[in-house]
This record gives sequence, C-alpha cells and structure tokens, in this order.
Amino acid sequence: MTHEHPPHPVEKLCEAGLRVYAQALREGHVAVEDAEAAPCLTRFGLLHPDFEDSRWLKPAPPAVLLPRLLRGIEDEVARHRRRERELAEIFEPLMALDADRSPAAQSSALTVLSGTGPINAAIQHVMAEATQEILTIQPGGARSAAALAESYAQEQAMLDRGARMRTLYQHTTRYAHAVLDHFGRLRGDVEARTLSEVTDRLVVIDRSVAFIPANAERTLALEIRHPSVIAYLTTTFERQWNLATPLFPTAAQQPQENGVTARQRAIAALLVEGETDARIAERLGMNVRTCRAHIAKLAATLGSANRAQLGFLIGRSQILDQEQ
Repeated sequence: MTHEHPPHPVEKLCEAGLRVYAQALREGHVAVEDAEAAPCLTRFGLLHPDFEDSRWLKPAPPAVLLPRLLRGIEDEVARHRRRERELAEIFEPLMALDADRSPAAQSSALTVLSGTGPINAAIQHVMAEATQEILTIQPGGARSAAALAESYAQEQAMLDRGARMRTLYQHTTRYAHAVLDHFGRLRGDVEARTLSEVTDRLVVIDRSVAFIPANAERTLALEIRHPSVIAYLTTTFERQWNLATPLFPTAAQQPQENGVTARQRAIAALLVEGETDARIAERLGMNVRTCRAHIAKLAATLGSANRAQLGFLIGRSQILDQEQ
C-alpha cells in the first residue's frame, strides 16, 4: 500500500529521501521502485531518470545541486527586497501626511488588544503618564500577592504625582491579608471599597482611556478612547462606588442583624433569584465550599430543613428588606 508523502521544503529533506539519495550516490543509481518512498527526490531534482535504462534513477551531483539551490534562495531574497523598496516608496509619503496630524486625531477610539502581556503593557503605559485619577473594578476575589507586589511601584509613583486611586473589590477581599497590606503601604489619595457583586473588570485612567475585557477568558481587551463611552463607564463606576463599603477599617466579625451577616443576606438574595451554589460563588467572588458553608449557617439561623423551605423562610424573615 502506498502512503501519502507529506510535503516539505528541500532544506528539510525527509529521512526516506536522505537514505535513498545517499544510496544512489554510493551505487551510482537507484531502482525506480526503491525511490517510490521518496518522490520528493525527483521533485527537487536530486534524482533524474537514467536515459539508457528506464528502470533506474541517477543522482544529481551535490556539488552541482547546492549552488543551484542557493541561487534560488538569493533570487527569493532579492524579490523580497524589491517588494520592501516598493512598499516603502508607497507608504513613506503617506506616513509623512499622518505625522502632520495632531495626537488627538491619531488616537483610535477603539483598539483590540490580544494576549495578557500586550494588555498589561498597554495599561501600564497609560498609567505611567497618569496625573489625575485611576478607577479600577477588580471582580473575582482578591488579587495575588505577586500581582500586587508587581503593581506597587507604579501605583505609588502615580500617587506621588498627585493622582487619585480608587478601587472596587468584592466583599471577599476584606479578609485577604495581601490586599489589606498592599493598601496599607500605599501613600497618597488612595481608597478601596467593596460590594457583594461588581461588574466585570474595568480600568479608567484620567477619564480619557478605559480598558475592559473583550472575552470571558480575558485574553482579549478593548482600549477605549471615545469620550461618550468613557463617560458611561465612569458613571457606572461612581454608582457602584457610592453603594460600596470602605475597606478600612475592617472588623474581625461581620455585623449581624437577627443573626444573619451581610454576606449571608447577599447569598440569600441570589438564592431567591434561583441561582445555583456555583453561580452564587462566582458572582460573589468566593469558592463553592465557602458559599455552601454560608448557606448552611443561613439555613440553621432561619430553621430551614431543606433548600425549598429556605427560600420561603428567607422571604418571610424580611432579611432582604434589611439589606435594601
């Protein structure tokens, strides 16, 4: 049975091709059927038919082949260089026209950024020039100690320039020592607050540039410079900020009303909406095990024997009215 020979360039000659070509050089020729495993040899001109006997293929001398192949590469390089010159001739006068425009005219209202590295680099580049304010929403629980340490120097430099820094986290962050230590070290006009739920990640710098995720994996982001969109995002931040609780001072225990903590009331509201444990944990920035522990405590406080009864007891207890 004949197997399909995968295509490849001459500089990546296959093992079968090397073996058959070496045999042909040693013996002066090779049988046609022996060369069927390496059809690339005839395609590249390494083997050619023996005009005196069609049963054989004869090898082309390597000393002749190599200069011919090198000339082909040189010709290809020359073609690329000609193309470079032609493109330069076309675009150089256009680039000169573009350089005459103002920076405001050159900036794009919407830029797609791909990859975590380029996204972070773009944010850091704009932050390095910030002089007024940075607004940030950080969903999904606390940031890692390594990420906080990496951002400390740039954040402090921005605060030293007189800029203001406001950050929104979820309530689960209130018990993250790395975050508390980070904000305790920063000097300047800096404040953090928390909510049970926040929107997706948002960074607004000097109210002129904003960054938001463009996919669920956060491997794509949008860099936004359109004033109307930035105004909308800033308003969204401010409305959440006004509802949030300052991160400092923190208490060792959450305040309770009728034995129900604020976090348990937030969970109760989502239980009434019909959310699953996994979805509640995701929305409130905690792991599922912690979420279920809070649900169990809530059920014990309200005297619920099962999930269906818990929803009824939540409504009757008026704890959601207290949250409101």
